[in-house]
Amino acid sequence: MKKIKDWFAHHNLSTTKNRKRVGITVLFLTILIFVLFTVRLSSILITGKVAGTTLSEKTKDLYEVHETLEAKRGTIFDKDGNVLVEDSSAFSLYAILDKNYTDLEGKKLYVQEKDWSAIAEIFEKYVKIDKETTLKQLRPSVNESGEPITTVEFGTNGKNLNFETKRQIQEDLDKQNISGIYFREERKRAYQAGNFASFFIGYTQQDDKGDELGVMGIEEAYNNQLSGVNGSRSYEINSAKGDVKPGSVKEKKKVDGSNIYTTLDSNLQFYLEELLDDAAKNYQPEHITATLMEAKTGNILATAQRPSFELDTRNGVDDPNFKWRNIIVEDAFEPGSTMKSLLMATAIQENKFDENEQFTSGSIKVDDATINDWNNGVGAGNMTFRQGLAWSSNVGMVTLQERMPELWQDYLTRFGFGKSTNFGLSGEAAGEIQDKTTVDRAMTAYGQGISVTHLQMLQAYTAIANGGEMLKPTIINKIVNANGEETVTQPEVVGTPISRETADKILEYMKDVTIDPKFGMGKEYAIEGLNVSAKTGTAEFFENGSYQKQEYLHSVVTITPTEEPKYIFYMTIKKPVLQGVSANKIISDVSNKLVQHAMAARN
Repeated sequence: MKKIKDWFAHHNLSTTKNRKRVGITVLFLTILIFVLFTVRLSSILITGKVAGTTLSEKTKDLYEVHETLEAKRGTIFDKDGNVLVEDSSAFSLYAILDKNYTDLEGKKLYVQEKDWSAIAEIFEKYVKIDKETTLKQLRPSVNESGEPITTVEFGTNGKNLNFETKRQIQEDLDKQNISGIYFREERKRAYQAGNFASFFIGYTQQDDKGDELGVMGIEEAYNNQLSGVNGSRSYEINSAKGDVKPGSVKEKKKVDGSNIYTTLDSNLQFYLEELLDDAAKNYQPEHITATLMEAKTGNILATAQRPSFELDTRNGVDDPNFKWRNIIVEDAFEPGSTMKSLLMATAIQENKFDENEQFTSGSIKVDDATINDWNNGVGAGNMTFRQGLAWSSNVGMVTLQERMPELWQDYLTRFGFGKSTNFGLSGEAAGEIQDKTTVDRAMTAYGQGISVTHLQMLQAYTAIANGGEMLKPTIINKIVNANGEETVTQPEVVGTPISRETADKILEYMKDVTIDPKFGMGKEYAIEGLNVSAKTGTAEFFENGSYQKQEYLHSVVTITPTEEPKYIFYMTIKKPVLQGVSANKIISDVSNKLVQHAMAARN
């Protein structure tokens, strides 16, 4: 204890001195904290920021209200202006009573007492709301907390209003310069019921932000034009009263999406869908494609495939053969004998045969390969090349191809094969022309060894139907933006592979397919009272490493009428269950009925 006392005495650590030192330390720390606080407060006052956040912005966030004015997605129409797809909207009436709800120029955007009676009459007229009910809602009142009610609605009758009712109410309000009545909108995409060119129209779904995005077809390809641009509305509220700060309302108008008018004819489209339903049900093919095109414009009037699905319900996607793919646009295939008309047109154009010249049908040797006619090489004796087209002779076409091997390869590109048509929908295939060997090149004369698309075949045949001028297929008639400005799609000539004289002659040759009593292989496509030019096709298809025998892709191209073509029809059907019925009978049940329907409507 003595040592401890001596140590304290030596270091002057008496109780009194210790208290003084602690007091000095506390005082120093207090002054330091005050100085730091003063510096920090001064910094906040000078910069207006805390932790990188501007206080004015934070205050603004607390008292400023932002609303998004959603743009209406554009409507898709058929060629006659009938709605195919639209934003189906339900509207609810509401009124703003806050007298501070004005714009920067002081314009009154709230309901004024002088308009109460007129509003009540409009509501009673269009939505059957009793006048007294409307007036009761518009009179000033307070909520349970004693605060003024600034926004009111109008019960069940004021909800779920359709677009036409909204338009009528708005027109009457505008005529009388009545402000303060607004419509709250909820929207969804409404599609034509059932199958209706589903893969071409496409559909939408919401992304993570809640925006509608096109998934396929026109909805996807023209998503930017259809979407429009959202607008906005903002205003500040009074922090003390909670009402709108006078003159604070700012509005950026929305720009609705553009409307798209397709080339589709609803009457013909519905009929085609019905005809394909029957064919699919009765013959269970792996798939069917069919398109009716206007010969002089390239406009697609009706187009469909099976399996398909209903845009409004998604019924059909459970079909075992269903694929989320637009076969008409995205699939390339070997077309078979429908290619022969184009080979014959090339031979006519290049003067590679005499009309009276004959060849011997049956089989022909090309290098080390033997190419047979469709009846296992038996043939049908001697015939002219014109008869060879009607009878669909492989031998006749290869004979002509061998007279112009390089020219034929050139004409294939002139007819648009090997590159996409730039139709405008995503995923369009280009196909491929096989030319590695002499046999490859010979096979292209009868539509094997070359892959094409449905659209390419239609495009190529427009040259025959349109006096040598080849037209690009199109499904868009015009686009009309929110200001009413129109962008009209004009027929587009993408090449002139043959002359008018050649086109007229090959049309006559193709007519033989339907009327030649001996050699015509497509008599099923004859239509009473009309001259029809046609070419049938039966193609083997390459799957699992080899050509599939006894299973075929059957097809036809018809041009009607021969003397003044108005319509081109192209249809394919893969692996149907024939059950004793010919493929031509199945296809002609669709083609003839649809073409007759179109001709009757035109007349």
